Amino acid sequence: MYRWCTDEVEPHDRFDYWREVRSKGLFGVTAELERERRADFYGEFSLRQLGGGGLVELKASHYTVERSNSDIAYAPGNSICVYQQLGSGGWFGGMRTGDFAIANGSFATSHTDQPYRTAPLGAGGFHLRILKIPVSSLSTQDRRMRELAPRTFNDPGLAALLGACFADLDEAAAGDSGATDATSVAQTSLDQASLDQASLVQALAHLALIERGIVRPGSRRGQAALRTARLSQARRLIARHLQDPGLAPAMVADQLGVSVRHLHMLFETAAKSFSQTVTDERLKQSRRLMREAPDRLIADIATSCGFESLATYYRVFNAAYGMAPGDFRARGQEGR
Repeated sequence: MYRWCTDEVEPHDRFDYWREVRSKGLFGVTAELERERRADFYGEFSLRQLGGGGLVELKASHYTVERSNSDIAYAPGNSICVYQQLGSGGWFGGMRTGDFAIANGSFATSHTDQPYRTAPLGAGGFHLRILKIPVSSLSTQDRRMRELAPRTFNDPGLAALLGACFADLDEAAAGDSGATDATSVAQTSLDQASLDQASLVQALAHLALIERGIVRPGSRRGQAALRTARLSQARRLIARHLQDPGLAPAMVADQLGVSVRHLHMLFETAAKSFSQTVTDERLKQSRRLMREAPDRLIADIATSCGFESLATYYRVFNAAYGMAPGDFRARGQEGR
């Protein structure tokens, strides 16, 4: 991961450096800010290469951004962009499709080589994620992709799937830390993480193209993207409802808007079945709670993680880790 912030530059040079080196040189855009406000400017970003795409998270105080035709000629991109607004909101304009506002938590999509202007709506400035996926890396090749001017993601069902994939991609990237472990088990895990990242990036791009009418949902690529995204959302629904002892396939399938049979088919492509995923997530949650709350009763932890009885929890925990929960907790306390 590459990180940079304006703290590395003298205050009187920060905005000029951001404008000339970071905005124009790295992102291919023109940044503008009134001269009297430049001394207070602050900006930071991170850049990660994930599964064939580049994920940028950017935070900055208020300024305006333009990607003009001259900017595009200077730094062409030929990529699909998916934007996730994390701050107070943003405005896009200067396009043939008209202006629009994007709210916190919402998404927008575009081709990189379409002109636009943008500015944050709130006083807090910019906070957003941008996933840039080169068109050359996509299995779909359609000249209409070059015509995708920035637009909000208007399908709420697809937006929920997009959000799940974005969250999983962020977590998969975080799991790359410590990637130099030389054991074969660790390498297998890393290889799987890379595969997961690639499938998530492809799914995000194709979901955007489904929403923009370029990929059909029933096509092979559309179905693959929907399967990946629904599996991501199903896992997140499981994590959200771990405390519920009644967590079952029917509940998750209903919230996904698919049949129970289709839900099980999604998990057939994964490393673990639905029930194995639920048990694994409950066990991991119980381990976290034992570390974070060493005085909390194990029976209370088992109940809060959705286990139907303390006996069931002990049996499942011992089968998974070869020790009782109390022994796991004791080992953790010895290491303090």
